[in-house]
Amino acid sequence: MPHEYPAVIPMIAYEDGPRAMDWLAQAFGFTERVRMVTPEGRLSHGEMEAGDGVIMLATPSPDYESPRHHRADCEQAAKWSSVPYIIDGVLVYVGDVRAHFERAQKSGANILSEAEEGDNGTRYRVEDIEGHRWMFMQR
Repeated sequence: MPHEYPAVIPMIAYEDGPRAMDWLAQAFGFTERVRMVTPEGRLSHGEMEAGDGVIMLATPSPDYESPRHHRADCEQAAKWSSVPYIIDGVLVYVGDVRAHFERAQKSGANILSEAEEGDNGTRYRVEDIEGHRWMFMQR
């Protein structure tokens, strides 16, 4: 049975795509749909489900640099990342944001903000193992 795809799908590059997929499943509870790895171990295409959403992942080339590594070598990137906000990130709705926060924290995610109440629901901000930013929110 072919997979269904939502109208919008974030596509995210990772230096180590297979490791990122494992970590995203452990820390954020995403479910793996597809994993295509080259003989050299590079992720050519990956898909993960997040609720009724999908993200696609890949390692585009050996020259790709994650946000975390880019910030370490680029003063300007370090400056724009000094705020806890989601910069070029992804918003994901979850059923229990506080339980999700605890899971991510226990998995070593870089927590950018504690779970907080807002006008649109409870949310928190976090970076994954390569420095991509995510906001998880409970409606």
